[in-house]
Amino acid sequence: MCHMSACAVLSYVSIVFLKIVPIQRIKSRSQFLRIATLSIVFCGSVVGGNISLRYLPVSFNQAVGATTPFFTALFAYLITQKREAWITYGCLVPVVAGVVIASGGEPSFHLYGFIMCIGATAARAFKSVLQGVLLSNEGEKLNSMNLLLYMSPIAVLVLLPATLVMEPNVIDATITLAITHRYLVLLILINSIMAYGANLLNFLVTKHTSALTLQVLGNAKGAVAVVISILLFRNPVTFIGIAGYAMTVMGVVAYGESKRRIK
Repeated sequence: MCHMSACAVLSYVSIVFLKIVPIQRIKSRSQFLRIATLSIVFCGSVVGGNISLRYLPVSFNQAVGATTPFFTALFAYLITQKREAWITYGCLVPVVAGVVIASGGEPSFHLYGFIMCIGATAARAFKSVLQGVLLSNEGEKLNSMNLLLYMSPIAVLVLLPATLVMEPNVIDATITLAITHRYLVLLILINSIMAYGANLLNFLVTKHTSALTLQVLGNAKGAVAVVISILLFRNPVTFIGIAGYAMTVMGVVAYGESKRRIK
């Protein structure tokens, strides 16, 4: 919730005071409903992902999350009727399979956690497609910063009651931590600013490429993060893990080459 509140404030300051981009008004009721739907789906993906981590190991959670490009391709076809070339779909196989292999076989399984994880994965994919529509639809197109400006307050209104119900002592706990740890407020502020930048870049990538490309790059990000983690923290790594992430990277390269040749 702090992240989305910061996104709303920073977007308002950037547009109204700094005038980085001109402010765009909401043109129709359908456009507002799409923005509200995007905000609610975004909240659902975050909450569902957090709940699933209570019941599933991180490795299994990442393996399920790696199927996001598949759901994105499915929703893109159902909502926008956009069909990619068969070679592009073929490149998704190593992108998804690589992360699944790297995560390894996971004996721990919890049905409720699995359902929440699948739901969060599908929600992320649907969000990517919907934000692509809002950023590129000629009749109701918004730029990235304005879209973030309008969706952030709605997301806060959705997350606030959910936070109070699921974590009733969150305010007292936050105040106590802020008093105990002198840099907590600063760290939360920095984290929120980074979240704002991440969401803004997320929208920009979607606008200039596609929702499917965004999710493919998301899987590549996981592979890069693993490599950086190994180099910085000397984390132990297995041959299967290296092979899986190498497969993902090769799949991403093949995906980019296929898109380049089609253009």
